[in-house]
Amino acid sequence: MLPEMMNAVIARQPGGPEVLASVSRPVPQPAAGEVLIRVSCAGVNRPDIMQRNGMPLPPGITDILGLEVSGTVVALGAGVEYPRIGSAVMALLNGGGYADYCVARAELCLIVPHTLPLNHAAGVPEAAFTVWHNLFELGRLQPGETVLIHGAASGVGTFAIQCAQACGAKVFATAGGADKIAALQQLGVCRAIDRHHEDFVFVIEDETQGRGVDVVLDNVGGDYVARNLSALAPGGRHVSLSFMQGAKVELDLQLVMRKGLSLTSSTLRPKSAAEKARLAQNISKHLLPLMASGKISPIIHTTLPLAQAADAHRILEANANIGKVLLQVAS
Repeated sequence: MLPEMMNAVIARQPGGPEVLASVSRPVPQPAAGEVLIRVSCAGVNRPDIMQRNGMPLPPGITDILGLEVSGTVVALGAGVEYPRIGSAVMALLNGGGYADYCVARAELCLIVPHTLPLNHAAGVPEAAFTVWHNLFELGRLQPGETVLIHGAASGVGTFAIQCAQACGAKVFATAGGADKIAALQQLGVCRAIDRHHEDFVFVIEDETQGRGVDVVLDNVGGDYVARNLSALAPGGRHVSLSFMQGAKVELDLQLVMRKGLSLTSSTLRPKSAAEKARLAQNISKHLLPLMASGKISPIIHTTLPLAQAADAHRILEANANIGKVLLQVAS
């Protein structure tokens, strides 16, 4: 018998981490095509911070934060045959993950490999969807190519490193500080570049004998974009994930045309349900076997109780994490 009410976390008003509050809400009911998940852990992501700061939500989206969870399926909406009740899943959500229970589209639930702890699995969905689409579909990374990953000590960055290496690519990675550089080296990157003390453009030029890299995965924006383009090889692909240093940039189109470069980008949350379902199918086919074999696994920085969601946000905002920050909901 499922309870009628549950604990959840919302932002009382736009503001800093202190506006996050625990509330009691009715347990949601799965609609057609949805499943109800008893949440084990929820991932903490920068869009959660944007929502807390007042970013408008799409129509019909819950004000409960949280875009990814791991947990157990406990109820099925009409028409759902898979996953089954009792399945251990990790799911991409439109919202609602910071709670005891949440609903998810059935086709956006990935089965947790038996080799991956259920609580760690909450660190997979956002990273897997982001990396598969941006690095492999938009960036078209191929075995034997080279990639430069910025912000590589983040949850997405550490996951991207492992995926690129698993496909046979050579990885260069930037981060700030000795601890993060050491973590990247432990992951086996070809060259970890400390953005506090090194110019990645010069390092890439030296490491590649002037050729440059085939793909840049960028979450910085601002003046990094022009520098990224100079570090790209002929035919290189620049993929923007975010723009922490600004969305408006200046481009040298002569450089773009001379090298035959391409610039692309995407953001996950606004994508259609059909597009996300397509991505989920490809992730299940290509990435889940690598996770099951242990070649790829989410790097977990820390796991805090749901009641400490504000502290989790502070860690992310301070860029203090190496890997994912998770919230423990159920034991």
